[in-house]
Amino acid sequence: MNKQYPLLSKFKVTFTLILILGISACSEPVSYDLIFRGGTIIDGSDGEAYQGDLAINGDQIVAIGQLDDASGEIEIDASGLVVAPGFINIHSHAVGDALPTAVNMISQGVTTEIMNSDGYGPVDINTQFDSYRQNGLALNVGGFIGFNSVWSEVVGTENIRPTQVQISQMQDIIRVGLEAGSWGVSAGLDYVPGYYATTEEVIAVLEPFAAWNVVFANHDRVTPESGYSSVTGMTETITIGEEAGLIPLVTHMKVQGWEQGKADEILEAMRVANTSNSEGAVADVYPYLAGQTGLAALIIPSWAQAGGRDAMLERFRDSELRASIIEEAEASMDLRWGGPSGVFVGGQQELTDIMNDLETDSHGEAVIRILEESDNGVILRFGSEEDLIKIMQHPSVSIACDCDAAQEGEPVHPRYWGTFPKVLGEYVREKGALTLENAIYKMTSLPAKTIGIEDRGLLKPGMAADITVFDPATIIDHATFDTPTARPEGIEYVVINGEMAFSNGVATGVQAGEVLSRALP
Repeated sequence: MNKQYPLLSKFKVTFTLILILGISACSEPVSYDLIFRGGTIIDGSDGEAYQGDLAINGDQIVAIGQLDDASGEIEIDASGLVVAPGFINIHSHAVGDALPTAVNMISQGVTTEIMNSDGYGPVDINTQFDSYRQNGLALNVGGFIGFNSVWSEVVGTENIRPTQVQISQMQDIIRVGLEAGSWGVSAGLDYVPGYYATTEEVIAVLEPFAAWNVVFANHDRVTPESGYSSVTGMTETITIGEEAGLIPLVTHMKVQGWEQGKADEILEAMRVANTSNSEGAVADVYPYLAGQTGLAALIIPSWAQAGGRDAMLERFRDSELRASIIEEAEASMDLRWGGPSGVFVGGQQELTDIMNDLETDSHGEAVIRILEESDNGVILRFGSEEDLIKIMQHPSVSIACDCDAAQEGEPVHPRYWGTFPKVLGEYVREKGALTLENAIYKMTSLPAKTIGIEDRGLLKPGMAADITVFDPATIIDHATFDTPTARPEGIEYVVINGEMAFSNGVATGVQAGEVLSRALP
């Protein structure tokens, strides 16, 4: 027909174009609540960065690309800035008091925290998170169900074997926690009373949950029997996950003390692990060569901690037991942290200086005397940067801070204020250990994928509007062990569920956070 009637064909095309233009002229221009204009989009997928605009309506991302014809109620020039998904911290120890503000986390670009790490936290998840909703949340929160708390609830704090009835009771508590939306089971088998559970007992408790496709996140057990081998402890975590059918998550991964240089060995064991996860075992890591815990927790032998603090102090008063405790405490410090020089007490004083003050050459004796006066926190130095970089580079390792929303002036470890900016400033920009795209992936969609969060961690239409915008040229941490609460720089904007939580370097005080629950399988 076109060949026979060329003028008619041309008329139809012209009429169609006029009709389209007429409809367009009558249409309302596209309008959004918020547009970030001209930023470098790093979408969390580990794909290449690109220039574009990002638009938000309500609590969702609705458009990404060149939105020249659109307008926003608020428009922010993001030229020269990176627009990324909000960072997801899957290892948090938050207890609730600072969650209504969470300035230290939001100023790092964190929009979601997953709590109850290392086996701790309430066993009643519903009550825990109901209270957080009532008090207001500055950022999103979710939680694990803590193995140590469950063990303590059912078996207690003594080193005794659980009965089959008690194993069933622990399974019931974990099942209720998972049904309430927990993102997996966390454990701290290096800490009493989880330390008392045998590998076989942990597997027996967890076996009914193989079909849930959840993680078993464990602070690895490092024992005198293994020569204080962190590699052996991490291998146990992998074994428990394989045998119980959960995804093993080696949490705040590190190669300690005398085993420094063996990162490749344990990373290969993770890669070949027989799990439901295609990438094998998974892990998280923070960018520091020292950790923080209680002074007694990893130094005083587990048998001496049985029954709680009063029972421990009673053992200190027995001269024979005291000698044994000192011997084991010194072996732990020597093999895990390089001796007393690896121990920094209360974030204020080197253990070596305290030894001088106490006029003792025994670092085990010095620790006991400190504990006889009061409980103390401690910074423990453990590893090498070469191992740390290899761990960070491993494809299934997320970045997490092992910290939490904290009140002003509370923390004594710089990771509470510096973790995510430190990775982006030091290990991406300055040292080139990670690409910017890969680092963002390890802070966003990888941790989301690791525990099963489906609506966050990526920039694409339909995802929750959790956004972090930062300057890649200036982002850096400033917190140190001497000044652990110094604020980072470079984070410009943080949006949580569509609301501006951080703007031009200042927290806005909005409480837009939500409780995130895992869907039932």
